[in-house]
Amino acid sequence: MTVRLGVDIGGTGIKAATVDLERGALVGDRHSVATPRPATPEAVAAAAADLARTIDNVGPVGLGFPGVVRHGVAATAANLDPEWVGIDAAALFSDHLGGRPVTVINDADAAGLAEMRFGAGADQSGVVVMVTLGTGIGTAVFVDGMLVPNSEFGHLVLGGIEAEQVASSRAKQMAGQSWKQWSRQLLVFLEELERLIWPDLLIIGGGISAEFRRFCEGLRTATPVVAASLGNDAGIVGAAIAVRERAAVQPADLADQEGTRR
Repeated sequence: MTVRLGVDIGGTGIKAATVDLERGALVGDRHSVATPRPATPEAVAAAAADLARTIDNVGPVGLGFPGVVRHGVAATAANLDPEWVGIDAAALFSDHLGGRPVTVINDADAAGLAEMRFGAGADQSGVVVMVTLGTGIGTAVFVDGMLVPNSEFGHLVLGGIEAEQVASSRAKQMAGQSWKQWSRQLLVFLEELERLIWPDLLIIGGGISAEFRRFCEGLRTATPVVAASLGNDAGIVGAAIAVRERAAVQPADLADQEGTRR
């Protein structure tokens, strides 16, 4: 059994667990802590490292980050402190973990990897879009199983407002909307995705996907829409998978360096 530690950083919480890469399943319990406030780089890295060490203190770590990640560097951090922008997140987390190799990937991309390898998108060809609904809206785009990293369709402007401000699960909660009211906003967003990239499958993830049956009837899209299979574990599983598939999300020279350090 090949295992890796996966860490999923969110705007409100940090989750982590050991993952069996052959089954795409957690090994043991999932552990979590609240995301520090303010969510500065040092505070978040320290909290994530402390959590990781309570679970597994050896080997490479995969980490899902709520923002655009280019070659390990955070380019955006919509739901964290703005100090993150320009920070070498991979190096920072590695330092807090005593030099352990760390692969950092956008959190929605991580969830998408898990679903494409072991969940609702397994063996699906063509264009697949994973949509994670939580504090914001994350998206992950795959073409014949290959990740196109750092899509940020949750920031599409619909009627003068960013999509995640009206169609995320937090938006539903803040507005006190019924499932029917909220699904209308989500449908507008999904139809815009259809218009732009013509996907073959849409996968709805995030914690709210557990309630998929309560809002799926309102999603009258031309594209099939399904719920994520791995639920709230997808981000952790995908972060761990990213360690193995790091060549898809990091430059080859960084992958080679990680291999040399093992």
